[in-house]
Amino acid sequence: MAKVFLPDAVLVREYASGNEWALAQLIERHQSRIFSFIFSKVKDRDLTDDLFQETFIKVINTIRKDNYNEEGKFLPWVLRIAHNLVIDHFRKSNKVQFQRDQEEYSIFSRVEDPAMNIESQMITEQIEDDLHTLILRLPDDQQEIIRLRLYDDLSFKEIAELSGISINTALGRMRYAVINLRKMIQQKQIILND
Repeated sequence: MAKVFLPDAVLVREYASGNEWALAQLIERHQSRIFSFIFSKVKDRDLTDDLFQETFIKVINTIRKDNYNEEGKFLPWVLRIAHNLVIDHFRKSNKVQFQRDQEEYSIFSRVEDPAMNIESQMITEQIEDDLHTLILRLPDDQQEIIRLRLYDDLSFKEIAELSGISINTALGRMRYAVINLRKMIQQKQIILND
């Protein structure tokens, strides 16, 4: 008997209707990709196991509450859930540090300094607020690429998969976002270091 391949969307509908087998198929189909994605971020097998389970608890709860509406995009949706859980984990652990040494992204660099005095902290917050305001003036596709790349810390390959675009398109949008931000920074004469 030939094995029948059901699309993710069909399996999600089946699971929503109470078919537990459908969920098992979804997990089996995507567990390697999701597990690898989480592990690439946390580099710890036990933590990856925990976050993988948390991811599927959220998936199950969302589908059971009939809140799933990512038509045909099951894997990118699950990867977004997993990514958000990884970010939440690091935020709770106080381990999030954004440091990009490439010159192209130097306007986004932020270094956490536990000895930072209140004045420096206020200046840093003002710089971040100014930069955030400028980012909101960019076209939507450029705002999205900045959020995914710099704040969510996704690779361009992951961005391409999640957004349904090519890697070159993602790179191009980032390039234009950086160019546009630099122009706005020069026009507004904003100083991005304290």
